[in-house]
Amino acid sequence: MRISKKAEYALRALVAIARQSTRSWSIQELASGENIPIKFLEQILLALRHAGMLNSKRGVGGGYTLVRQPGEIRVSEVIELLDGAMAPVPCAAEKPSEKCTCPDPRNCALRILLTDVRRQLDKSLGGKTIEDMVESTPGSNTLAFDI
Repeated sequence: MRISKKAEYALRALVAIARQSTRSWSIQELASGENIPIKFLEQILLALRHAGMLNSKRGVGGGYTLVRQPGEIRVSEVIELLDGAMAPVPCAAEKPSEKCTCPDPRNCALRILLTDVRRQLDKSLGGKTIEDMVESTPGSNTLAFDI
């Protein structure tokens, strides 16, 4: 399974904001700091704001801030918001939007395997938060020493 650039950029932006959550972030700062096209980032931040993850304020001192704590925003929630249900094939989704095309869906080996893969992926990504991502990587403000 592969996530879209939209979901990737959303996760990167949320991690950047969470690293320094005491300040507001302008779109320009996020775009240049995370190497994300600004027009694309505008759409992503709007979706995150509508989903209740971000707040925005216009004007001097304005920008984007987190509404929820980084530990409350699940990675799977962000991916599903921007990419839809995580399923390698439509009939493996928790709530399939398409009918299975195989002759016998109850005994389809591919559907059974990929449903199991989707469940494992849901469990793994559903158990990880933006805070986990921040903690798992050194921030840009972290000093690193090589010996």
